[in-house]
Amino acid sequence: MATQFVRYTPDVEKDDPRFDQNLQTVIKKTESYIAESVGAGGTGRALRDAHAKGYGLVRGEVEILDGLPPEYAQGIYATPGTHDALIRFSNGSPHAGADARLGAATGLALKMFGMPGPTLLEDEPDTGTFDYANINGPIFFCNTVEHYLFIQDLFLNAPAYFAQGRPGMHRFFTDFVTGKGTLDRDGWAWDEFLAYLRLSKTPPVNLLLSSYWTMGAVRHGDHIAKVRFTPEPSAAAKVVRRDLDTASEQEVFRPALQAELLERPFTFDIQVQLCTDLARMPVEDTTVEWPERLSPSFTVAKLRLPRQDISGPENLEKMDALSFTPWRVTAEHAPLGNIMRVRKEVYRRSSIERHQLNRQPRTEPRSADEVLGPLR
Repeated sequence: MATQFVRYTPDVEKDDPRFDQNLQTVIKKTESYIAESVGAGGTGRALRDAHAKGYGLVRGEVEILDGLPPEYAQGIYATPGTHDALIRFSNGSPHAGADARLGAATGLALKMFGMPGPTLLEDEPDTGTFDYANINGPIFFCNTVEHYLFIQDLFLNAPAYFAQGRPGMHRFFTDFVTGKGTLDRDGWAWDEFLAYLRLSKTPPVNLLLSSYWTMGAVRHGDHIAKVRFTPEPSAAAKVVRRDLDTASEQEVFRPALQAELLERPFTFDIQVQLCTDLARMPVEDTTVEWPERLSPSFTVAKLRLPRQDISGPENLEKMDALSFTPWRVTAEHAPLGNIMRVRKEVYRRSSIERHQLNRQPRTEPRSADEVLGPLR
């Protein structure tokens, strides 16, 4: 019997009557944190409020595969071809500093060039770019804007909690579950907390060996999906610097990444997992992992990273000047769910604030060469 994929309709998303009000509070807190990070962040520059520390800006190429089944050949994946790309590897923390202090939650942000069609960002519809902003976990620990409000506070202030040792850790966990005392006992954030614990136990490995998911659901043309980048097995087998010890040096992720890319190319498979059951593969609950047995992830494209040198300080500067958002996509790939909706305006306002404070022009490049120069 053929698999029945859920068709996208607007009613798969739930309306939150307090969304706009809570969103404005999140934006104010985000802008305040970014402004304060110039002095408090330890770098002398305004930091991102998440994924503050980047590990390298990498040149890539995305090949959209030919001959895909119709249900996967949707939106940008309906047209086979090759597109230049840039990739930002990062740590998920809102803080900078030693890798051991930041943990092993990491991200892969991808920007593809030469993509047709207007984006969903009203102030820059014709950039010709298409972004993903993925994390190295199939779940996330926040579902609603109400939860985002207190979870954002917790993570921005995490160093102060954990500097107090075990008592501070206990307070952090208690404040997480209870929403800093704002949630009724029946509504305590247990699912979110357990998702956070699961993600916090991610072992540190070479950034090339992690898989990276779209955090929440997205449209895939007529369907609903999650998208992940996963190491191509043959490429992963050649990686030499695999398990990393974050206590061994202040910097472990970036040196391992740059050494591998200097020695050999690498390939990720870009895969789409289509929703077959909204109850077991929900849109609004990001703490639920979509079971592969219900709908296996299917490779729709290849992300190829050529051999390259990313070791210079100018690489980090060029990376810092770029902006990535899951909303710089066409309508056929719109992010879905309230927590994904939060990211649209928060990411935009965060980017504007950071670029202004750092006196950086905020413009979308038209090619990888424009940013990094021709590949030597």
